[in-house]
Amino acid sequence: MRYLVTARIRPGREADLLKAIEDGTLGQGSVAGSEYLENMAQARWTDEGTARWVEVCFCWEPLAEERPYWEEYFELVKVQDAHSRRKCRDLEGTEPWACCDCDCTDKLEERMEGWGRPFLEVLREEARTSG
Repeated sequence: MRYLVTARIRPGREADLLKAIEDGTLGQGSVAGSEYLENMAQARWTDEGTARWVEVCFCWEPLAEERPYWEEYFELVKVQDAHSRRKCRDLEGTEPWACCDCDCTDKLEERMEGWGRPFLEVLREEARTSG
């Protein structure tokens, strides 16, 4: 299933998050592997002061496995279905792991390009001014 995640950076964690992204250790030890880095590369920064990204998760509870990795740096404000569950072939059982080859993340991320600014750009600016 795909989720649209809205999160705020925990105060004072900007430089640590940027370092974890740049040295590739964000999410280290997670079964999701490099997905954390891909999520941050596609994330958008909104006028409300939140980061938003699309995340694929196969856990019964949304982000059950990923949550501890994200919560080290973020307060998760909202985790919502990115599209109708009726359309998810993995969730409905017709095609296990369908999200791996589905193009709905690409389509949503394409639409999100108009939402605010690229998150990494804002994070780098913030880390420079606070560090």
